[in-house]
Amino acid sequence: MTNLVQRLSGIDARIAAALEGCGRTGDEITRIVVTKFHPAQLVRDLYDLGVRDFGENRDQEAAPKAEELEDLDCRWHFIGQLQSNKAKSVVRYARSIHSLDRLSLLDSLAKVTADRVTPLDVFIQMNLTQDENRGGISSADLLGFAERVSQVSSLRLRGVMAVASLDGEEERDFEQVANASELLRQQYPDANSISAGMSGDFELALTYGATHLRIGTAITGNRG
Repeated sequence: MTNLVQRLSGIDARIAAALEGCGRTGDEITRIVVTKFHPAQLVRDLYDLGVRDFGENRDQEAAPKAEELEDLDCRWHFIGQLQSNKAKSVVRYARSIHSLDRLSLLDSLAKVTADRVTPLDVFIQMNLTQDENRGGISSADLLGFAERVSQVSSLRLRGVMAVASLDGEEERDFEQVANASELLRQQYPDANSISAGMSGDFELALTYGATHLRIGTAITGNRG
């Protein structure tokens, strides 16, 4: 527990320093602790330390974990690629989905959320590569896809999401995301959030306007 406290406070101190460096405030930031591959007890420990936002990327793991922790007021963020046939399960516990990346998933989410009173928050996942076979929406298709999302009253478009590529060009990637976000906000002013930045690059992501940080091992440590 002591190590967990130290890791969490250390990351929060780095977030605060990065925000100060780019003239932003902590009120703009949602720090999501990614708890995939970790047991429910770790979520309880983090909850006791004040964490409320948790990220998971596999429904097979997240659904039973969320059920076990129903006594806690956790805000679950689904951050992994979502199979359309898992949409019904995920919307039972997730408050937001960060990986809306194709029309077939949009159609599934529209169907399984049709009776919701409170809209489900969604982020459009961007494809930052030239590979059309990779998941995500290209910058060129962003506004057209966003229009389709906006037509589903049971979904609330929060903004864009992206994962920096592994080629060492994080600044290029985050700049692309920031530009896409600006383009989206011109049409949909409330879609002003950017889900970007993980354990190794969240400070850089903050300088490009990230509002939702998805931080795992830097806080949770390695499993086992």
